[in-house]
Amino acid sequence: MSYTDALKAIKKKDFSPIYLLYGTESYFMQDIKEKIEKQFALSDGTNVSVYDLEETPIQEVIADAEEYPFFSDHKLIVAHHPFFLKAKPDKSAVDHRLESLEQYAQTPAEWTTLVLLAPYEKVDERKKIIKTIKKNGQAVACMPVKEWDLSDWIVTLCKENNILLEDAVTDLLIQESGSDLSMLRSEIEKLALYAGEGAKVTLEMAEPLVSHQQTSSGLKLVDALMAGNLAKAIYIYHDLIKLKEEPIALIALLASQFRTILHVKLLKQKGYNQAKMAEVIKGHPFVIKLALKREAHFSEDELKHILLRAAETDADLKQGRMEKNLAFELLLQQIAAIRKKARMV
Repeated sequence: MSYTDALKAIKKKDFSPIYLLYGTESYFMQDIKEKIEKQFALSDGTNVSVYDLEETPIQEVIADAEEYPFFSDHKLIVAHHPFFLKAKPDKSAVDHRLESLEQYAQTPAEWTTLVLLAPYEKVDERKKIIKTIKKNGQAVACMPVKEWDLSDWIVTLCKENNILLEDAVTDLLIQESGSDLSMLRSEIEKLALYAGEGAKVTLEMAEPLVSHQQTSSGLKLVDALMAGNLAKAIYIYHDLIKLKEEPIALIALLASQFRTILHVKLLKQKGYNQAKMAEVIKGHPFVIKLALKREAHFSEDELKHILLRAAETDADLKQGRMEKNLAFELLLQQIAAIRKKARMV
């Protein structure tokens, strides 16, 4: 079952006695868990039990599930890290008697909702216990959103917060937060609080509010240099220094951006599409998408020359031949000069 289908069932109050939430998108897992808690949990938490299966045997959890609640007619049990559901379970000192879970899943207690939180990319769906959970409960796949679906998710989150975004703001949020839905939700809530109910958020409003990540700052440096705007590149660099970023790390960041652009350019020449590029480079699809937009502005020789200068500056810093801040600003000037020369050719 998908996250969306699980939410639809919960909204209809069609609850299952057992939920297995598995996958690497923590936002989906947390959201489903919270919605189940709102239905069954008392305000003082007296009918909620939380276990970590890396420390507690599953048979103890099942014993709690089978025991009738004292202060209400229903109880909620949340069990984290059921690693024994993976194809290759981790070694553990905890003695899990899985037959107790298998037997319980066949006839779960009607007064208990059991939620198993498995933050793993895969669980072994061949296991009998998972097949039983699917039959008598719900196994919900909580996987990261694909890059091409991010805009739709932003629209959904904006509707929840009753705001509209300019297209440029959507691009900014994806650039800064990527596919991290928890971060996207936090940023959109921040924009909604600032703009007010029913407002349309412009790029001018959003830029000073949205949290900036190191990688996106590297992209902004590239854009400033691509435009030949040395003053803006130095301004961005000084902002990064205020955030305690080290010049050596920034050289590596800048070099990685230009290296990705070069890699994308070479793969494009070979006829690779965006999806195949992301697979080969092992980069986030949105980063590849941005690199594709930038590669047309650089020649192959220009990119190689920039990467050579970055490598030389890195060596100068590590061998103590130059003061670090001066070295980085000089690198920016050299890249700007390379761009200027390329434009004149």
